[in-house]
Amino acid sequence: MTSVSPKSRPFKKRPRAQSLPDQVLKHVILKMHLHNNDLLRSPPTTPLSEPDLSSSFRALSLDDPTRPDSTSLLSDELLLLILSKLPESQYLPNSLVCRRWLYLNGRLVRRLKVLDWGFLDSGRVFARFPNLAEVDIVHACIRSPRSSGIIVTRKGLSVHLDSLFSSEGFIEEMDVLKQSVVDDGLRLIANSYRNLRRVAVIGAGVDGLLSVAEECEMLQELELHCCGDMALRGVSGFRNLQIVKLIGCVDGFYSAQITDIGLTILAQGCRRLVKLELFGCEGSYDGIKAIGQCCQMLEELSLSDHRMDGGWLAALQFCGNLKTLRLESCRGIDSSPGPDEYLGSCGTIEELHLLRCQVRDKDGMRALFSVCEGVKELVLRDCWGLVDEVFGFANICRRVKLITLEGCSLLTTGGLESVLLHWKELQVLRVVSCNNISDSDITPALATLFSVLKVLTWRPNSRSLLSSSLAGTGVGMKGGRFFKRLKS
Repeated sequence: MTSVSPKSRPFKKRPRAQSLPDQVLKHVILKMHLHNNDLLRSPPTTPLSEPDLSSSFRALSLDDPTRPDSTSLLSDELLLLILSKLPESQYLPNSLVCRRWLYLNGRLVRRLKVLDWGFLDSGRVFARFPNLAEVDIVHACIRSPRSSGIIVTRKGLSVHLDSLFSSEGFIEEMDVLKQSVVDDGLRLIANSYRNLRRVAVIGAGVDGLLSVAEECEMLQELELHCCGDMALRGVSGFRNLQIVKLIGCVDGFYSAQITDIGLTILAQGCRRLVKLELFGCEGSYDGIKAIGQCCQMLEELSLSDHRMDGGWLAALQFCGNLKTLRLESCRGIDSSPGPDEYLGSCGTIEELHLLRCQVRDKDGMRALFSVCEGVKELVLRDCWGLVDEVFGFANICRRVKLITLEGCSLLTTGGLESVLLHWKELQVLRVVSCNNISDSDITPALATLFSVLKVLTWRPNSRSLLSSSLAGTGVGMKGGRFFKRLKS
C-alpha cells in the first residue's frame, strides 16, 4: 500500500460564491441550451431554413421586459452601494447588463479621459457621468484620425497619425482646438463638476482656467500642456492647488515657452504647492528661486528635458522643505553652476533620482552632489557618461542609506567601491545591468560591506554568479537569523 503524503493529496477547491453578474450570465447560457434542445426534439414540419436570429436575440436579451428582474426589488441607493464594492475594472462589464445598471454605473465613475470633443460639447458626458472628480480632455482637444493604425506616444500622450509627416512635427497648430473653444469646454466642466479634484487640458487660456478656479474650489491637481507664460495667470485663482504639471515643449509634438516669467506667476499664485513637475520648460536661477521662496510647502520637484540656464542649481537652497529632486531625460545638469560658496546646499533633500540623463558634464554633477549632500536615497538609471570620476563626486554624500544603479555601463567595480566604502550608513544596495562591474573584481573590503547590508541586489551582468551563490547564506538579510531564533 502506498501512502499519500499531505503535499500530494489532491486539494479540493472551494466553490466561489457567484456574484450577481455571474448569475445573470449563467441564466443566459442555460436559456441558450434549453432553446437548442427544443429545436432538436420538435420534428420539423416545414423545410429547414435559417433560424430567426432577431427573435433569438430578443429572447436572450437582458432588457426583455417580460422576464422578471430580481434586482428590481432593490432601490437605486442599495444597488449603488453593492456595485460600489466591486473593483473599478468591473464597472464596464456591469454597465452592459441592462439600462438601469448602465445608468447607475455612470454615477460610480470618478475618473474619465475624454477622447471625443463632441461627447463633451454636446453635454452627454455630464448626463452619463455626473459625479466625476478627475477629467482629462487632452486627447479630445487634438484632431487626429482615430482609424489610423499609426500611433506615436510621447510623455504619456498618444496621437494617431496619417501617412503624411509635416516639418512642424506630429501635431500641427491647426490640429489643436482654438483656445476659445477649449476655454468654453472648461466652463462647461466647471459648471457641472463643482467637486473636481484634477483636470488635464492642452492649449487652455486665462479665462478657462479662471472659470475652473472660481467654480471648483477643491481642485488639487492641474496638468497643463502647451501653455505659455501668460496662460499661467489663470492659475492664481486656485486656492487649494497642491500638484502642478507643466508641459511646455515636447520635441516633435508641440512647442510652448515657459520661462522665469511663468514660473514666477505660478509661484505667487500657488503658495500651497506640494509637488511640481516641469517638462520642457525654460528658466533660470530667478524662476527656481521664486518657487522656493513663495512655495514653502514644496516637497517634490521634477525636471524633465529642462532647458534651464546655467546657475539654476544654486536656487535650490531657497527650497526649505524640498525632500525629493527628480531629473529625467535631461541633456545636461547645469552648464555653469558657479563656485561652491555660491551654490550653497539644500539640506532637506532626502531623495535624488536621475533617470535617462546625460551626466558627462563633470562640473554639473559635482555641483548637484554638493547641493544634495544630505541625500539618503540615490537612484541612477540609464544615465549616459557615468564614469568612475563622475560617480566619485558622490563621496560628499555621507548619509546615503539606499543606492540603486541600473543601466550604468561605464561604471567599474573599482569606481563603485571607492564611493561605497565612504558611506558608513549604507543599508541597501541594488546593482542591475552594469556590464563593467564583475564578480571577479570584488575585493575583501567590498565583500565585507556586502555581508552587513540589509538588502543586496547584485545582477550587474548575465555572467554574475554572486546572487545565486549568496542564496541561503544570510548575506543581505541583516538580522534574519536573530528574528528566526526569537520565533522558535
